Amino acid sequence: MDPVESQEAVPLVSGDLTVGRPRNRSRDVHILSCAFLLILLAYGAAQNLESTVNSEGDLGTYSLGILYLSLTFFSLVASPVVQKLGSKNALVLGTTGYWLFIAANLKPSWYTMVPASLYLGFAASIIWVGQGTYLTSTARCHAEDNSLHEGTVIGNFNGEFWGIVASYQCIGNLISLALLKNGKGGSTSGTTLLFIIFLVIMTLGTMLMGFLHKMDGKGEEGLPKSSESFFSSMFSFFKKVIAPLLDRRMLLIIPLVSYSGLQQAFVWAEFTKYVVTPALGVSGVGGAMAVYGAFDAACSMTAGRFTTGLPSITLIVSGGALIQAIVLLSLLLNYRLTSGVLGLVYLLLMSAMCGIGDGVFNTQLNALFGMLFRHDMEGAFAQLKVWQSASTALVFFLSPYITLQAMLVLMLAALFLSIAGFLFLTLRVEKAFSSSGS
Repeated sequence: MDPVESQEAVPLVSGDLTVGRPRNRSRDVHILSCAFLLILLAYGAAQNLESTVNSEGDLGTYSLGILYLSLTFFSLVASPVVQKLGSKNALVLGTTGYWLFIAANLKPSWYTMVPASLYLGFAASIIWVGQGTYLTSTARCHAEDNSLHEGTVIGNFNGEFWGIVASYQCIGNLISLALLKNGKGGSTSGTTLLFIIFLVIMTLGTMLMGFLHKMDGKGEEGLPKSSESFFSSMFSFFKKVIAPLLDRRMLLIIPLVSYSGLQQAFVWAEFTKYVVTPALGVSGVGGAMAVYGAFDAACSMTAGRFTTGLPSITLIVSGGALIQAIVLLSLLLNYRLTSGVLGLVYLLLMSAMCGIGDGVFNTQLNALFGMLFRHDMEGAFAQLKVWQSASTALVFFLSPYITLQAMLVLMLAALFLSIAGFLFLTLRVEKAFSSSGS
């Protein structure tokens, strides 16, 4: 449901909604989803192991903190960069950062991991802004070509994408579990073979990106012309960076975006280190995160199918928040390590519930941004990554200095604040829509 029917809907990517030669839009969604799956199954599994495999001097934790701090900064400038490159070219270039980060893990040190983390911050900023723009543009074109409800198509396409992509946690961590099950996770032979396999998989993902259709037409009419002055170009650039923050809807949704980054980093850094590893060992991280990924994927696919507009998004997000609140409160109030089957089941159940919450936030936030900010998709998705990655970086930097209990209190406070802001947003949007339709 578009809450701003009275505003002019100016497409961000010129040519996306023009009538042209018909093509199979679903094909591009399949390719995009599979390419991201290959890229992220390697990176995601490596990320889950960073805090334990590269534990000397907290190299792994600090590297991830630097990565997400870099991603925060570069996300501020990602919108004009993606406009200049085109969303497809941004997707292809973005894969190189992930490849370099995995390669740096073959010889981890401050001299390899820090530069790789900094570059991955740039690469990730353009690949995720490019992904959000490309997927939303594809959904809109598909809806127009086939006379379908736009909100339903955006929800379905996001459900398919995040459902397939979320399975990276399952597949990648099963690979880690298989290769590290007989070791302690820090052996040179086991990790070297693991990262070499990941590099091969990432190369295949990069190649697959090349088969995407371009969605930008002949492109980039919105860019500053070469005849424009330097100051005019800089003004246009800063306008694209700042303009989304002048929208009240964006300000109300930023807390929920920030929480989505917090909950992801909590699982990657805190949950795996302080809950999974003491119970199952380093090799057990892969198994627990595989369960997390499986439920993340299933929930993403299911949530996307039920997404038709703002009311459905509100209901789904509220349910996901409730599930995550139960996990956080359980860990804070009464979780104790227990041996045997009961302890294993309890641990895997929490992993599954965390995965369900992540699946909800991934699909619903991306669908919500596509529906609310159709006049500036790249700027909106850039803001999504700015606040998401900033909160993720915060967790990684705080991790060495804060207890698990303190982190849980922080998470719960952020969850309640973000849901309050989100519900207030939905009330305002529904009221605006009702007023414009009456």
